[in-house]
Amino acid sequence: ADLAEKYATDAEPEAGTVVVFGGDAEVTACSSDAHHAVAGVISTDPAYMMNSEAEGQYVALTGRVPVKVTGPVAKGDLMVTSSVAGHAKADNNAQAGRILGKAISSHQGEGEGVVEVLITLM
Repeated sequence: ADLAEKYATDAEPEAGTVVVFGGDAEVTACSSDAHHAVAGVISTDPAYMMNSEAEGQYVALTGRVPVKVTGPVAKGDLMVTSSVAGHAKADNNAQAGRILGKAISSHQGEGEGVVEVLITLM
């Protein structure tokens, strides 16, 4: 479950997409490594919904959500935005203000996948 708030998106990103502040609307899919404007992840099933009357999509701000990832991820890894559009990656040396959260599950290999992440924007 997660706490989510509606934000205007410049496209219709699918659930699990990592978003940053920017683009033509309020948020857009990430496209650069460890971006400082990280906003959250498009929620799959928010438990608490803020700003429900606004236009847009629910962005998970905190809580447990599935997240698109690229590259290997181990449980407990710090997660940041990646240069693969809408995906996060592991970076245990990430600077404050660029951290999306911590991985709850893992992903093997260099390809793309989905892991659960405890969203705790830091």
